[in-house]
Amino acid sequence: MRLIPATILATTLACLGTDAASAEIVNFDDAQVGQIPPGWVAGVTGGGSPQWAVENDATAPSKPGVLKQSGTGAFPWCVLKDSSLENGFVEVKFKAISGEEDQAGGVVWRWKDGENYYVARANTLENNVSLYYTENGKRKTVKYVDAPVALNQWHMLRVEFSGTQSGFS
Repeated sequence: MRLIPATILATTLACLGTDAASAEIVNFDDAQVGQIPPGWVAGVTGGGSPQWAVENDATAPSKPGVLKQSGTGAFPWCVLKDSSLENGFVEVKFKAISGEEDQAGGVVWRWKDGENYYVARANTLENNVSLYYTENGKRKTVKYVDAPVALNQWHMLRVEFSGTQSGFS
């Protein structure tokens, strides 16, 4: 597998559980530019060298802070470590801005570790939204849906979930 850089920007991340007390909106406006935000951890499933850092972007829906991935990797991820949500939704606003092999942004939920999690991803090169679960480091497709996903435009991706976690032992 060839690892080619893909650059995405993410702004506000919203999470809401079935209990209104578990609602949380995260933005990167107060985070230090050039660093991963406090409480977040980054890595990659597969291989590569992802590079996540906060930057300012005047086009962001929530100005100015965005989280940018500008490195290489099979499946780079960046997650809020101490966040827990059993039932509810997660959503992200993102913009894919470059990449030769991949131009996608997405959201991760039901995170166990860097080898076991669910991900929904919108890809500009494929014009689709995909739902996967990753188990023991292997990505398994649940569903693809054709959808226009334009490069250099902000998009919102939202996933609603409830019930028991499937796909993991």
